[in-house]
Parts: sequence; structure tokens; C-alpha cells
Amino acid sequence: MIVDNLKPPYYAVIFTTTLTEDREGYYEMAEKMESLAKEQEGYLGVESARSDVGITVSYWESLEAITKWKNNVEHTEARELGREKWYQKYQLRICKVEREYGFEQ
Repeated sequence: MIVDNLKPPYYAVIFTTTLTEDREGYYEMAEKMESLAKEQEGYLGVESARSDVGITVSYWESLEAITKWKNNVEHTEARELGREKWYQKYQLRICKVEREYGFEQ
């Protein structure tokens, strides 16, 4: 699903991953983290695509909201488990969205 109801400025956290062969429990944890993120103050939405490279973009009202999400205890535990077990590599980027536009047929 494409999130299309956002009003700039807002922030995007782009999380790009490649996974190890051991994916046991990964998809369940990803769903749990998405549900938990939706409960966080300042959360605006998420878009995700997973294949050889996984890309998840979450949208936030502020840098403070992103920091609170990063420091969430359950999110911290999931991140540590990801480093130990699921992620071969990941890159995280935080961007301020100043402008957006789209198209729908």
C-alpha cells in the first residue's frame, strides 16, 4: 500500500536490508514491529517491499518521534535479534520530506 495522505514537512526513515539464510521468525517480528510502530506518537505510516533487498520506509512527524521509536524497548530487542540472526547487512537513512507529489489512475 502507498501512503498518500501525508502533508510535508515530515520525516522518512528508510530501512534497507539483505537477510541471512536464517529467516525463522523474521516475518512475524517484522509484522509485530509494524503494529507496534503504529501505536507510537508521531507515527504517520509505512510502506514496505521485500525481495532480495528489503526496503521499509516509515513516516514520522518529527525527529523526536523517530528517536522515541528507536529507543522503544521492544524495538531495541528486535533490532538486536536482527543483528544477531537475520540481517546480513542493513542501512538506515533519515530524510526530511519537503515536497511530494503523486499520480493515481
